[in-house]
Amino acid sequence: MSTEVKRGIRRTPDLDSLYSINDDGSRNMLQPADVRGRWHTRKNIVFAVLIAIYVVVPWIRIGGFPAIRLDVPARTAYLVGHTYTREDFYLVFFLLTGFAFGLFAVTALWGRIWCGYACPQTVFLEGVYRRIEGWIEGSRNERLRRNQGPMSFDKLWRKVLKQLCFLVVTLLITHTLLAYFLPVDELLPAILAGPSKHWLAFSWTLALTAIIYFDFAWFREQFCVIMCPYGRLQSALIDDDTVLVGYDHTRGEPRGAKGKAEGDCIDCRSCVNVCPTGIDIRNGLQMECIGCTNCVDACDSIMQQIGRPEGLVRYDSYRGFRGEKRRFVRPRLFLYAILALVGLAVFSFTASKRTSFEVTILRARGMPYTIENERIQNLFTIHLQNKSPKTAEYTLAPAEPTSGQPAIEWKLSSTELEIESLGEVKIPIFAFVPRAEFKQPIPCRLLVTDKTTGESQTIELHFQGP
Repeated sequence: MSTEVKRGIRRTPDLDSLYSINDDGSRNMLQPADVRGRWHTRKNIVFAVLIAIYVVVPWIRIGGFPAIRLDVPARTAYLVGHTYTREDFYLVFFLLTGFAFGLFAVTALWGRIWCGYACPQTVFLEGVYRRIEGWIEGSRNERLRRNQGPMSFDKLWRKVLKQLCFLVVTLLITHTLLAYFLPVDELLPAILAGPSKHWLAFSWTLALTAIIYFDFAWFREQFCVIMCPYGRLQSALIDDDTVLVGYDHTRGEPRGAKGKAEGDCIDCRSCVNVCPTGIDIRNGLQMECIGCTNCVDACDSIMQQIGRPEGLVRYDSYRGFRGEKRRFVRPRLFLYAILALVGLAVFSFTASKRTSFEVTILRARGMPYTIENERIQNLFTIHLQNKSPKTAEYTLAPAEPTSGQPAIEWKLSSTELEIESLGEVKIPIFAFVPRAEFKQPIPCRLLVTDKTTGESQTIELHFQGP
């Protein structure tokens, strides 16, 4: 069924229903027309840069490790030269909080610019999949005409070739994503070794391939309209001063055919035909609008052809469309910006205070102490983890006792340790105090030092007795 015609009746987008869903609940497959213009060129540049970054980052190594890698089995993450273990997972909260409120601030300024230019859904759908579709199946009118007609060899081979290309591209995207979890120098051998050698990675890759293929080959704009929560937040994040893609009603209305319209809009529907979510921007701001600017370039092209000024559809604020001056300084913008800075500042400060190793002390299970030969004995276990990307050597030594406290005799299985990168060891430590000298719990300390960096940590414990 045509995306424009159903039972001989021409559909037009409205505010009461989704244009991508027919009245009977069936899917109305959208076929956006090709568009050219300054905003389309800028988007293509952004898409190319983002896709290049996505592909290249797994190959970049900093300090001997990938620039970004999530090692799920080891519960470790590598991020631009820094190593984060499971103990650092709480930092994700501050990082995500900072980015989320930063996105809110950007939305308050420029609307859904993220959706139109940087969201992976838009980047891959508009920058890759729709291009492949256009190369194989032709222009919008050709696709509509072919889809409305009966099955033929020409229609069949184009459809099959398109889906095969979609599948190949999806596999490339999925395996590139896999490189963020598996080093690239191990990825190719793992692929060549077959599924049986890496069944878990193969299962995840197969599942992701199916999901991504379904999304970009069929689901498409429905993801933005139905599943993505960001569009639903839009009305709460923007105000009359937010710069959005909109239609100038004052200048465009009343619309009509060329030569008969009192306003500048000649009702050519070019803005509708190029919209990837099937809305009519002339109906006002809608949740389905992703701010892709296709309608801006399409309308500007028509204005050039009929000799009227560009900008009937343009980036502007509600105040701008009403002829009022736009405000930049407003409370919500500062609130979002401050919260974003707080989240990122806490993340940066906390991350900078991270140590290259983690040391904890645990008391042995059972009785907190034992008495043997008139001496009180405590047993502890030192848990030492190397969080750095290199093998490190450590020394353990008792710290100077506090004045007036009885001397503690320590027995360590080893005072010098070598631990590989991201490795960990547990060391039993015995402490003894003569029974006659024990009066109350004795605070004591152990000093752990990284011989390479000179970094040290002091752990405190309490010697217990009767």
